[in-house]
Amino acid sequence: MPTAPLDSDLAAILPGTWAVRSTNFPMWLTRERLSPRFSYDLVSENPLTLRDDVSYTTADKGEKHILGVDKWAHDGFVWRGKGLLKLVTSRWTISGISDDKTVVAIRFQKSLFTPAGIDIIVRDGADVPELRSLIARNTEKFGLSAEDFASLTWLDALPA
Repeated sequence: MPTAPLDSDLAAILPGTWAVRSTNFPMWLTRERLSPRFSYDLVSENPLTLRDDVSYTTADKGEKHILGVDKWAHDGFVWRGKGLLKLVTSRWTISGISDDKTVVAIRFQKSLFTPAGIDIIVRDGADVPELRSLIARNTEKFGLSAEDFASLTWLDALPA
């Protein structure tokens, strides 16, 4: 397994917008929520705190947003929703990062409302034409087992 990234490294890496390109998370595997994106803004470096906006397009072309705050706790983040979701929390960790910092593997723990899952996200504007091959050749670097890799669905491969 890779060494967990330091929160100070993540403060520099995560801010920006990322596209979910592969997942085993049920929320992204239906045709109801399309083109999921994560946008992170740095709120504080100590403790590391990010404001996040999870956005997606619905089948009727409307854009939806799930807003929250991620606070570093030990070796991962605790997410807390905003607005109507302020009582909802979940935990997630970065299980791996590409050398050029444009591809990140996120592992979500099971929560009251969601199953455990994995997302592979790619920084907006990054050109990663062989993403599946990159992950397949570097499963250990991304903190993935063979079973984890086999469970992933590549979102560009979903039928329209």
